[in-house]
Amino acid sequence: MRIAIRRTIKVLREKQILHKLGVAVSIAIIAAACYVLYHILRGIDTDRVLDAMSQTDPSSIALAAVFVAAGYFTLTFYDLFAVRAIGRDDVPYRVNALAAFTSYSIGHNVGASALTGGAVRYRIYSAWGLDAIDVAKVCFLAGLTFWLGNAAVLGLGVAYHPEAASAVDQLPPEVNRVLALVIIAGLAVYVAWVSIKPRCVGRGSWTVTLPGGKLTLLQIGIGIVDLSFCALAMYVLTPEEPHVGFVVVAVIFVSATLLGFASHSPGGLGVFDAAMLVGLWQMDKEELLAGMLLFRLLYYIVPFVISILVLAIREIVLGARPKRVRPLGEALEPKPVRGDPSPG
Repeated sequence: MRIAIRRTIKVLREKQILHKLGVAVSIAIIAAACYVLYHILRGIDTDRVLDAMSQTDPSSIALAAVFVAAGYFTLTFYDLFAVRAIGRDDVPYRVNALAAFTSYSIGHNVGASALTGGAVRYRIYSAWGLDAIDVAKVCFLAGLTFWLGNAAVLGLGVAYHPEAASAVDQLPPEVNRVLALVIIAGLAVYVAWVSIKPRCVGRGSWTVTLPGGKLTLLQIGIGIVDLSFCALAMYVLTPEEPHVGFVVVAVIFVSATLLGFASHSPGGLGVFDAAMLVGLWQMDKEELLAGMLLFRLLYYIVPFVISILVLAIREIVLGARPKRVRPLGEALEPKPVRGDPSPG
């Protein structure tokens, strides 16, 4: 059975079938999102959207900003966990925090986060002796934490409130609840699988040892906390009426985020927005759109600008280091003379 699976995977890789399928899925998601947005937004009053943004309670914006900051703080533990998991305990937390914050904020906005985020991480971690393979392992383990957290939040949320997911995927609530239970069961099986004995993926120097059962539960916990903060930021920016509850917003938010991630569009632009507008259909569209624009400003634009400034300052500091003037005492020391001294 394993041999057959490996052969199938090998054929898929050689013919780039998976890559082509992924591109086709991305295009289909973006096309569907554009179609939905066109029909939803063609009657939108832009002036009302801008007016709703200006009338948003400053305390709500401040609270959303706090939740966004807490979410990005939680993201730093993705890298801390991943770097420790590959055995590099010598890398300090401040470096993990810098790599995580800048790579995610830039990757969120530029798109193709696996490539852009990986490049940013390599630039930072290479100064601490991590090579390209080490950085690839860090990206893999951080991504694993992201997906485990998403699966847990989506599974638990949809199992509790399947109608929220039905608003997005248009499937009957009973079907969504069954799918949610399958996701939860899959997570339980995975935790049990890695708990039995050490599990590895990859080949040769690219081999990654998967975290064990307890560490996997920690991964899931980190992912849940991160997504919860992000969902809370979105929740406080949504219209107060009609009241739909945090769980509903969280389920729709995670669903929209995953669709945006699958589309590979920068920041899930268009896809995330379409899913949110469809899922929260009962809310006033102008007010909801105003909240979504504020969320984008807080979660995408502001961190992106901060990351660019931080990386620019870092590069300036690193570039200036070799040009520092040597200490006076060192400058006065005589240089050793090569070869034999001339006869006096």
